[in-house]
Amino acid sequence: MLSELDSLEQKLHQLVQLNHRLREENQQLRQHVASALNEKRKHQDKIDQAALRLEKLLEQLPAEAS
Repeated sequence: MLSELDSLEQKLHQLVQLNHRLREENQQLRQHVASALNEKRKHQDKIDQAALRLEKLLEQLPAEAS
C-alpha cells in the first residue's frame, strides 16, 4: 500500500511539473504569436502604403491615345 502511494505521489509530482512546463511553453507561444501578428500588421501597412503610392503614380500617367 505504501509503495502504491509513493508511486502515485511521484506520478502526481511529474504531472505538476509537466503542467508547469506546458504553461510556460504556452506563454512563450502566445508571445511569439503576438509578435508575429504585430510584424504581419506592420508588413500589411507597408504593402497598403505602397499600393496607394502606385495608384497615385498610375493616375499621373498620361491617358493612352486611342
